[in-house]
Amino acid sequence: MNKNFDAIIIGGSYAGLSAAMALGRSLRNVLIIDSGHPCNRQTPHSHNFITQDGEKPHLIAEKAKAQVLDYPSVQFLTGLAISGKKTADGFAVVTDAGKTFTAKKLIFATGIKDIMPDIKGFAECWGISVIHCPYCHGYEYRGQKTGIMANGERAFHIASLVNNLTDNITIFTQGNADFTGQQIIKLNKHDISITENKIAAIQHENGYVKNVILDNGRSVQFDAVYAAIPFMQHSDIPFSLGCELTEQGYIKVDPFQKATVDGVFACGDNTSMMRSVAYAVAAGNMAGAMVNKELTDESF
Repeated sequence: MNKNFDAIIIGGSYAGLSAAMALGRSLRNVLIIDSGHPCNRQTPHSHNFITQDGEKPHLIAEKAKAQVLDYPSVQFLTGLAISGKKTADGFAVVTDAGKTFTAKKLIFATGIKDIMPDIKGFAECWGISVIHCPYCHGYEYRGQKTGIMANGERAFHIASLVNNLTDNITIFTQGNADFTGQQIIKLNKHDISITENKIAAIQHENGYVKNVILDNGRSVQFDAVYAAIPFMQHSDIPFSLGCELTEQGYIKVDPFQKATVDGVFACGDNTSMMRSVAYAVAAGNMAGAMVNKELTDESF
């Protein structure tokens, strides 16, 4: 395998593959490094993505990978990038197998890692019936009994969106509720219940919620639970290179997906709360095009 590239893309899911296609079509030599663990690997179906609505996520990724690798200047390495550093000519990236590759530009499409709460059954349901996004999953749970595990402004925001999909909503604040007086008035107006008892466990069948068990022993039947949970970046290489984060914990990028370090770009879930396949593809396409523009500006 070649060791020197125009661009190295760390992360080979939707955003990374989209960036690679843009670069491959411009005859750029590209290496994609991917560990094979996408964050949506439990999700049974992808939605809100035209031409692919309802498709299994892994099938979208497999088809995308096959199409991208039809471009002869794009190579794919299964592995984990563990470190990176600036060089005189660009960047050097080291994998867990001890291999070093160099490139003029880096694109991070590494996604984020959700931090699961210590609630029995939660992780098994994540992405199936314990969900994060009304746009990705809400239609499938329309009209059904729905919980929201969040508090304050975040819970209020989710409730306002989900209220259009079902009239049976309970907010689980996991402790003392943190709503303004005006928010309480609106929640009451729409018959949205608030429960301050903590969720202790989720009973499910193959990832599909059946009952929510509260810390007081009460069991309540639910069909779906939205959850706002913390996350961390999958890769710390951007930060070792000096890339800045936003207040929310995302890699800071400009409208063209450029990070705060010259030569570094980022796209997909690691840069935005808009977690969807469609968004990742669009952001990756932009990142690939802008990397090609920079390479062109530097050589033309």
